[in-house]
Amino acid sequence: MIPLSFNYKKANSVDEALSMLTEDSKVLGGGHSLIPALKLRLNSVETLVDISKIDAIKGINDNEKSVTVGGGATHASIAANSALASAAPMMAEAAHTIGDIQVRNMGTIGGSIAHADPAADWPAVLLAADANVVIKNKDGQREVDIDQFFTGFYETALAEGEIITAIRIPKTGFNSNSVYEKFKQPASRFAIVGVAACGEMDGKTPKSLRIGITGLAERAFRPMEVEKALIGKELNEANIDAALGNIADGVSVMADHYASEKYRTHLAKVYTKRALLRLV
Repeated sequence: MIPLSFNYKKANSVDEALSMLTEDSKVLGGGHSLIPALKLRLNSVETLVDISKIDAIKGINDNEKSVTVGGGATHASIAANSALASAAPMMAEAAHTIGDIQVRNMGTIGGSIAHADPAADWPAVLLAADANVVIKNKDGQREVDIDQFFTGFYETALAEGEIITAIRIPKTGFNSNSVYEKFKQPASRFAIVGVAACGEMDGKTPKSLRIGITGLAERAFRPMEVEKALIGKELNEANIDAALGNIADGVSVMADHYASEKYRTHLAKVYTKRALLRLV
């Protein structure tokens, strides 16, 4: 389909982009979330502000306590980054599973989390990583803890007139031991269920544990009762199976033509178990 007509503006810096944003405008990064929505007329916009050529938000910087990923960094650049492969291996694993090579070369991490598709990969990974989202607006800059960023179905803490400029991935013992597992929809490669897990281990026993799940509910979430049940216990099949009974507590499980509520819940248990066993 063809989208409704709109104005197009191209920004050369974040400040210039912010000055172009109005109540009826949207930010265009890689376009793999926004453009299909416009073509299907699920969304309309008066003005698109293109930030895809702003080099300042494309980099990935290895710092003393964190790796800072620019909001305009592509999935492909994340998959190939050696600092992330060391500090948070699940970042590279997740990036490799996204779409096809064209999508990975054009799509951006900032655009993905701003869109907050309930089947996207990054929300689960960033929740597990305990990331911080750096957001800029006309009044300055603020940081939002990832646990407060995803607020609902396609909803985030991002306000009108704001741009995601970076995501900080802390260098921690749990992030350095991290994995991503996903059951993908074969055409789009979105996650029917995706699970990110990371844990600082004492042998086979986690001293700390964070799990992020996408595709199961209307937004990515952490099954905190499962985390609490397993910290301090050996990650073996019996202990994991016992803990996974609480995996969907507090969330409304989605159902569609890809997977029923029962099947999605089953997949979440299977892929969480796979991820946890890989931590050992």
